[in-house]
Amino acid sequence: MGGRDESVDVLERAGLSMVGDDWEIEEVLPPPFARRHVVAWEAEPTVTVAADRPDLVAEINAQWHRLAREAGIIDEDGVFLIDFSGNHTGRWFRVRLTDGWDLAGVLGERPGQPEFVTMSPAGDALVGATTEEYDVWLVAVDRLRERQEDAARAAAEETPEERAAAWESLFEGPKPTERLLQAWSLGLSLHPALPEDLHPLLLEKSNHSLYRPLPTKVVAAMLAHPNWKMRVMAAEYQSHITPEQWSRLILGAQDERRRWIFTMLAAERRAALPEDLCRRLATDPSARIRSEAAHLTTLPAAVAVALAGDPDEGVRYAACHAAWPDLDAGGREALMADADAKVRAAARLFHHREHPMPRSVYETLESKAGVLESARLERDLAAHLARHGEDDERRALARNPRLDADLAALLGEDPDEAVRFLVSTRADLTEDQRAGIRIDFRPGVHHHELDWVVALHDDHDAMRRLAASTHPLVRRSVARARHLPPDVVARLARDEDRVVQLFLAESCDDAPADMLMRVWQWWDGSLSTPDRPRGHPNFPRKDLLRHADDPNPRMRRLALDDPESTPELVERLSRDPSREVRYRAATDPRLSPVAAALLLEDPHDSVRHAAARHPHLPVRLLTRLLRGDGDAEAAAGNPALPVEVIRRMAERIGVPAPEGR
Repeated sequence: MGGRDESVDVLERAGLSMVGDDWEIEEVLPPPFARRHVVAWEAEPTVTVAADRPDLVAEINAQWHRLAREAGIIDEDGVFLIDFSGNHTGRWFRVRLTDGWDLAGVLGERPGQPEFVTMSPAGDALVGATTEEYDVWLVAVDRLRERQEDAARAAAEETPEERAAAWESLFEGPKPTERLLQAWSLGLSLHPALPEDLHPLLLEKSNHSLYRPLPTKVVAAMLAHPNWKMRVMAAEYQSHITPEQWSRLILGAQDERRRWIFTMLAAERRAALPEDLCRRLATDPSARIRSEAAHLTTLPAAVAVALAGDPDEGVRYAACHAAWPDLDAGGREALMADADAKVRAAARLFHHREHPMPRSVYETLESKAGVLESARLERDLAAHLARHGEDDERRALARNPRLDADLAALLGEDPDEAVRFLVSTRADLTEDQRAGIRIDFRPGVHHHELDWVVALHDDHDAMRRLAASTHPLVRRSVARARHLPPDVVARLARDEDRVVQLFLAESCDDAPADMLMRVWQWWDGSLSTPDRPRGHPNFPRKDLLRHADDPNPRMRRLALDDPESTPELVERLSRDPSREVRYRAATDPRLSPVAAALLLEDPHDSVRHAAARHPHLPVRLLTRLLRGDGDAEAAAGNPALPVEVIRRMAERIGVPAPEGR
């Protein structure tokens, strides 16, 4: 056992029974912050028990039980929350005492040396036990939320001199641990004010920033970096690399393996390489580089044809796709008779996109992969497979755009539901035919939009016809259009399939405001479109204050988007019962230093991270986080960090000062 299971086992040995699901415990002070009240240097014991008492365990248990009762830790149902030193899950457990319970004898390094914290289910009081050198301390703390408010107000009252002293204190005392320095690296790499000259240097410690567009000068410096891994990372993740930079990058790689990697990245990213560079790569001594050259988007046709006759079979195989349209009859015949089976299979597939494949050829193929989906098939072969093929053969055949209409109709009645579904998405069906195919559409299953519908996005008549389709996947694919006629938008905005409405919100600039508001109530963005529906140009921007007291927390969030919302409302919503509302307040530039300080102890990581990044966070608390007392990574990304502090942090990390400084 490990983790939570091991913790539950320890609690059972201590005579505690679990009550309900402990993972539902949310809106109380997290265990690490509760423990601070017990183990902080300024903590004062409510009761001390001498460590040399003969009845030590029994006395600690008795004193804890008395304090817990007096503080209201144990509610009327006998329930309380507990966290202990061996709990590796970082969560509270909701428990009840059973006969023969023993906290002091079990919840510690050994009997009589307890380390645990107990809290009331409402989260407003705690009693904790900690072992000192000669005594065991029991610390009782009441009015927790009131104390948090007082501490936040005190932290926010700092003078300019105190702020300056706090920044200076960051670099005093023991050297930060490697783990802490790594957290600084991660946070600083995404800092909005990170000086350009530090970007390439800091990237050697953390590559977080590579996943967003970097300044042009930074990209140029990375592409010229002496460390070739830095050059690879730039080529892999940065999108605005010029043809000239690609040339310098590839031709500057003297090592064959590195030149191959850069060529492969250029091909994968569909980079527009200069024609003369393509020609040089197509004649490179390395076969694997020539193979990658065959995939380059700017490869001249004559060069592709030359690669189709390369001495290496891997190069010939890679060149088939690019070269086939420009090969003469002799060149095509040569590939179909190639000594290599993979080359022959690829060439035959291209050949039979133009010339029907007979059954006799199909049955002798060494590899049938991809044939049934794209090749032109003779009638008797297609008919035989439609009636007697294996499930995977009929499914592949159902995707073939060259299949005769009557055979497609036959597959539309296939006993295999997957075959019928594939047929139902074909481009050559009328909508009446599509509606006649029996399918079991499961709304929660992810489907990609249909390519043939996407190709018609600019055809308004086609969009009108397809928007009325009975097939949800067709309508979903229509909804992905950037622009649609008003009548089509109106129809899709009322669609019974809410994913159609979601796709309209994400993709169509004409989506109506009322539908966007409906979608917002159950969807707040995906990885691909994180700003939709709320960031949609038609999303309501006014009259949102009326939602400030809405029962739905998603709607309460919107109140802060209203131009007439106030700092007072930000303050109020920063104390909202809902995590997502507090998170929204934590990201608001009007958040007060007091509220930011309070949110540093929020029950939820996301809210605490946002508070750690807020520019109004008191500097004393920000530097405390940076010293490792909390979320150092988020704190290192705080916009309030002065540039000189950033430079000094970078020096501590081990990033050398740029030349000239």
